[in-house]
Amino acid sequence: MSEETYQSREERKQAEKTSQNKQRSIGILKKGSLLKKLVIVCMVLGLVSTGAGAITFASMIKGTPTLDSSKLVDPLSTKFYDKDRNFLYEYGKEKRTKITYNLVPKVLAHAFIATEDSHFYEHFGIDLKRTAKAIFVNVTGDFGSQGGSTITQQVIKNSFLSPEKTLKRKVQEWDLAYQLEKKYSKQDILMMYLNKIYLGNRSYGVAAAAKNYYGIESNDLKKMTLAQAAMIAGLTQSPNNYDPTIPENKEAATKRRHIVLSSMHRDGYITEKQMKEAEKIPVTEGLVARNTQQSMPYEAFLDAAVKEVKGKLKDVDISEDGLSIYTTLNPKAQDFVDKMMNTNEIIAYPDANFQGAFVFLDTKMGEVRAIGSGRNDYKAKFLGHNFAVDIKRQPGSSFKPIFDYGPAIENLKWSTAHLINDQKTTYSTGQPISNWDHQYHGMLTMRTALQNSYNIPALHAIREVGMDKAKSFAESLGITFKNNEVYESYSIGSNTVSPLDMAGAYSAFGNNGQYNKPHFVQKVVLADGTEVQFAGESKRVMQDYTAYMVTDMLRTVVNAGTGTTANVPGLDVAGKTGTTNFDEKTRAKYGYPSSATNDSWFAGYTPQYTMAVWTGYAQNGLGNYMSGNTTKISQLMFKAMMEAFGTDTADFLQPDSVYRVNNELYIKGIDSAEVPPKNDNIIIHPINGGNKEEEKLKKEEEKRRKKEKKQKHG
Repeated sequence: MSEETYQSREERKQAEKTSQNKQRSIGILKKGSLLKKLVIVCMVLGLVSTGAGAITFASMIKGTPTLDSSKLVDPLSTKFYDKDRNFLYEYGKEKRTKITYNLVPKVLAHAFIATEDSHFYEHFGIDLKRTAKAIFVNVTGDFGSQGGSTITQQVIKNSFLSPEKTLKRKVQEWDLAYQLEKKYSKQDILMMYLNKIYLGNRSYGVAAAAKNYYGIESNDLKKMTLAQAAMIAGLTQSPNNYDPTIPENKEAATKRRHIVLSSMHRDGYITEKQMKEAEKIPVTEGLVARNTQQSMPYEAFLDAAVKEVKGKLKDVDISEDGLSIYTTLNPKAQDFVDKMMNTNEIIAYPDANFQGAFVFLDTKMGEVRAIGSGRNDYKAKFLGHNFAVDIKRQPGSSFKPIFDYGPAIENLKWSTAHLINDQKTTYSTGQPISNWDHQYHGMLTMRTALQNSYNIPALHAIREVGMDKAKSFAESLGITFKNNEVYESYSIGSNTVSPLDMAGAYSAFGNNGQYNKPHFVQKVVLADGTEVQFAGESKRVMQDYTAYMVTDMLRTVVNAGTGTTANVPGLDVAGKTGTTNFDEKTRAKYGYPSSATNDSWFAGYTPQYTMAVWTGYAQNGLGNYMSGNTTKISQLMFKAMMEAFGTDTADFLQPDSVYRVNNELYIKGIDSAEVPPKNDNIIIHPINGGNKEEEKLKKEEEKRRKKEKKQKHG
């Protein structure tokens, strides 16, 4: 027993005695399996005379289950925490917290040993005296009416055998208990028991019981009092009848606790004075409110977090592996989202079938703070379909910064004043492409083309960049393509993406060209204490000038283009709208007007937060389309979140790699001959609100210069 650590003088004495008795007992049994069986026969001799004499004990033992160590490992619940390490929810088959021997206070161990198995440190798994007494009682009644099980036997019974009370099962229990004692130390067996035993109030194991009854955390168990330890140890016999949190159990719980205290005094663990003082304490003293079943909060977010964990840790089972999952969730933001999605108090939805999904994340870190994932019948369920991460819809024009104009700046060094001819054009297949207004606008700057969401300039941009380079740029932002193929129509967003994809991609524009894969989990702590970090490395996926020039053009979209509904006074907002239409066949089938919109997106960001929103209907059907103001609900959802949580009023900083002329941006070191001449056929400034936009940019430039000047003199 030299490998064991004992916490008291009593345990050391018991250890010495146990070692002598155990070695003597095992020495006898080791002389042969036949002799071992004879010992067991002697223990059940009283039962043989009742009619079981024809049963051969050898055959009973032969059918004993294998001592499978994996069955000694109990399922452990998984605990979820928010971004600030606050506990959120416990999920699992059983609510259990596993602890090690050094965390168990001796008063608690003594309480269980005195009550359940006073000769625990002396026997070899079977207490012959208690078993003989139990046999004597049982021969006069039904088998199993009287106990006698040691702590070792209880571990076996709860891990390997059925609850039936038969002679065969009892013989197998004895055999396995003996095997367990040979293979494991007393300390190991005691911890198997203390971590396994059910103690009522949804508590499996002593750590869960301490938490649920007294609010004591597992690392603070040493603070447990004698009265508390005795109460918990007394629960084993009948948890439902001795649970003191149930008012009608108070008297029975008090009497049961007194029995435990008396047993501890009998065995010398406590003095008479300690026993009487503990008896005076009301059994209800220190109890916390009864642990009632709690429904899972933030179901959609925790679903996304679990999917992320399973994606990285392939073999884990969150229902029984005892994980601690530290999420990136902001509960206040998620509470606001749930209210916005499930009521009409913040957004006036057109009908109950109207759907929305979005991801709201930290621009700099990629940590998801909240998600909107469906409404009413389509609201996400835990381990089910989650609109925010699983839905794939066409992004329309919101994909243009990712697939067209971002790659053009990065690869071709275009300025925001680069001229594109908006004229009649077809795809390479010969299929025509048109703008949303079915007009051609001649020579346009890239800024104006993006501001007004024209399609033809986007196709020209992708052709000049090249499909392969555009694909690589988008993939660096976390975008994936079906069958790894891209087509010209992707220039106007005919591919499919999720809100999570779009939020991750747009955040890189707002983060100076650094991409952080969006994630719901900060880290996972395994049951053995191993930590697995989930935040990936920040990657530079584009030049800082590309990120800023795209951002600056998307400012124009919000200030004077198609995204003005998303504008938030006081915040530096950049973003892009995107809509898709129904094909002719669908319009004809459901009687949709030609102006009917299928998908409506808004993806935008500030230096603090990024949000990508999809709105529409889950399925086609009569009346299931958007038009007019309903296409702007995605912008309203963005605006509501930014108004509620956008506390950082800082502006995006212009990097030294670019300079501004006439409200347009150019890359330093690149020929600036692109500055367009004044020509009636060329639109240089924003069509609407140009003066307002120019004034804002001038103020921004002035602010930047003052900041630089201050830094030089600071």
